[in-house]
Amino acid sequence: MSTHPTQGVRRLYAGIDWATKTHAICVVDDQGAITVRFEIPNTGKTFTGLVKRLTKLGIEGVAIERCDGPLVEALLDAGHQVFVITPRQVKGLRSRYSGSGAKSDAGDAYLLADVLRTDGHRLTPLAQDSDATQVLRSLSRTRKQLVEARVGLVNQLRAELERCFPGAIGLFYDLDSDVSLAFLRRYPTQHSASSGPRKLTQARLAAFLRRIAYCGRTSVTELYARVADAPPAGLSAEEAEGHAVCVAALLKAVETVRDQARELEAEIVERLDAHADAHIFTSLPRAGHGVRAAALLAEIGDVRARFPDEESLAALAGVAPVTRASGKYHAVGFRWAADKKLRNALVDFADDSRHASPWAAHVYNEAIARGKRHPHATRILARAWVRVIWRCWQTNTAYNPQPHGGAMQLLAA
Repeated sequence: MSTHPTQGVRRLYAGIDWATKTHAICVVDDQGAITVRFEIPNTGKTFTGLVKRLTKLGIEGVAIERCDGPLVEALLDAGHQVFVITPRQVKGLRSRYSGSGAKSDAGDAYLLADVLRTDGHRLTPLAQDSDATQVLRSLSRTRKQLVEARVGLVNQLRAELERCFPGAIGLFYDLDSDVSLAFLRRYPTQHSASSGPRKLTQARLAAFLRRIAYCGRTSVTELYARVADAPPAGLSAEEAEGHAVCVAALLKAVETVRDQARELEAEIVERLDAHADAHIFTSLPRAGHGVRAAALLAEIGDVRARFPDEESLAALAGVAPVTRASGKYHAVGFRWAADKKLRNALVDFADDSRHASPWAAHVYNEAIARGKRHPHATRILARAWVRVIWRCWQTNTAYNPQPHGGAMQLLAA
């Protein structure tokens, strides 16, 4: 992108100071004079109007501090060139415009626009992820939402069973497993299991388990004892009938959501195997060829220019702490402003990787030994993995412990 104005042509540059509640926008011309300055609330409805306004102005590009989110996607979809100037760069550039280095939303928006005007030729425009990555991201996020919905429904089912059939809770390993759902469809309440023509007996339970090909290690005698020894629900026949309807409805909802999540998981695995970057993320310890590797790939993306260094990836993922210093005050705290989906994907992977990687286990155990709690220790491990993942991602190579200096030093020791 050329930042040198052509004679008679007025070029405009926009800067957007992103915030949680409102975004400050500033547009400057090729001489650095402010043309337009305004604010918009952080809602998707206002993004359409902003994009149309910037398009009508004919801006050369937009400078912003972050590389993702609905606002960035709206600008890219409209064909605007988006340039990322990281918060660290903005902090260093404030002294260029103010001797005090004071911060304000309007001032940062002007700073971003003017830096794009003067140094745009040094910046690389942001590129959208490939269609394959965007589809994988949508599938991964939707599956996670279904899993969260299933957990909520299972909790509702457990609460319902506490009132009408306490013995069914903990009868099998998972309340939403095939054997649990089949059992509860036949015996939705304690009343149905203790009376009627299909009253539950040890022989009947054994026949039922054979019919559904139960492969658990718990004996029929023990399973029957769990039901028989449970405290009574104390419901009348009419109350039990009402609860049976509720249990049946929850069973159907749980089964539907669970099956749809499994369908999406199969689709994710198929699309992951066909992705150009699959070999990078599937090679990581405990990432596998499933949803964990797909989530990492989908949230990090496939545009290398988005994260020019490992610090930018760690900062966006929220696994690097924030240092606040002023005079004698110095504090290191949790990074709240982060991409939570990216952070969850990295932390989930890091937490499980310590069971397969001695190096990861060593980093985690050292953090615990220093007095860190499990969530903090897991974030420390995730930050250590960011260095490795970023390098593999940038060089387009699969993870190999041999060139990994930290892992080899640990093995040698």
